[in-house]
Amino acid sequence: MNAPDVIVVGAGIVGAACAWRLTQRGLRVTLVDDGRPGATAAGMGHLVCMDDNPAELALTAWSLALWRDILPRLPDNCAWRDCGTLWLAQQPDELEEAERKRQRLADVQVASEPLCASALTAREPTLGAGLAGGLWVPGDGIVYAPNVARWFIEQAGERLTHITGEVIALEEPWLQLRDGRRLQAPAILLACASGANKLLAEQWLRIKKGQLAITDRYPARLSHQLVELGYAVSAHAPDGKSVAFNLQPRPTGQLLIGSSREYDNPDSRPDPVLLAAMLHRACDFLPWLADLNLIRCWSGFRSASPDGQPLLGPHPHRPGVWLALGHEGLGVTTAPGTAWLLADQITDNKPAIDAAPWLASRLNRQEVNA
Repeated sequence: MNAPDVIVVGAGIVGAACAWRLTQRGLRVTLVDDGRPGATAAGMGHLVCMDDNPAELALTAWSLALWRDILPRLPDNCAWRDCGTLWLAQQPDELEEAERKRQRLADVQVASEPLCASALTAREPTLGAGLAGGLWVPGDGIVYAPNVARWFIEQAGERLTHITGEVIALEEPWLQLRDGRRLQAPAILLACASGANKLLAEQWLRIKKGQLAITDRYPARLSHQLVELGYAVSAHAPDGKSVAFNLQPRPTGQLLIGSSREYDNPDSRPDPVLLAAMLHRACDFLPWLADLNLIRCWSGFRSASPDGQPLLGPHPHRPGVWLALGHEGLGVTTAPGTAWLLADQITDNKPAIDAAPWLASRLNRQEVNA
């Protein structure tokens, strides 16, 4: 086996996309993963343009543009649907936020359409009564992320070697595996979520536990991914527990219902109280959900940086170590942008967009200024 140019640690959708893109650039890649399911297996698989800050908007909009070239090539088991997103306003004052959102999306050439209450009902007739309106973003979609990650790995071809093993130490240019193997490469890319804290001897990433529930299979009642406009308030709460309504109609006829957020709780068991609050919130928007059977509830762990932005690029003090970490709930959406950015930086090419907002060196500046 030829020595790799890059070792990628973590075969979730971010690591798999990075490995695939690096092989497209002509590099030999070893992808190493411990085989345990992570955030890619636990998450919702949404492709959604988020605009809570300019950096997030730039990365999600660019990534969605990259996804548009990838999606038509995916096999059926990746379950891509161009269902768009309906952002739902419960109160009239939320329509002002919908308009601000429309303007921000328009600034990056992402189309959206404000909806009055009747127009919203025309798009989704089974929504609960009394909603003020919303915003339709037709370019969003959904995928089944675990199969997309596998597709990235398969498409990488002979330039990719995929091995299973647990990385327990990083002494660049070496990685030590628990089974005694040692791997070496000029570049080591960490895409292993909060597991990178231990390898880097840093505490840059906090876990953010989330919960989801899925129904039995039913005849289709919904056509769009649904998200409440107050979602950002929950997503960026600095501490504590929170829930927000987010639902996807899956191609199987099932409804995937989210979501909750809780910092620093490593217990993988679902929290029944928080789960009940999450489902109650969902019934505020779709009262008929209360009559459906849930067949499974589960938890997963997002990893979040101190400022909520991912860490994409070189480690600030360790030459040869690269980071693709801290995507929080946007790993699926931003996987292509992450892969393109890292591949360009590792091969010493100028990225298509400015990488500065996501460099890990910003964390050191924040520590100095604290």
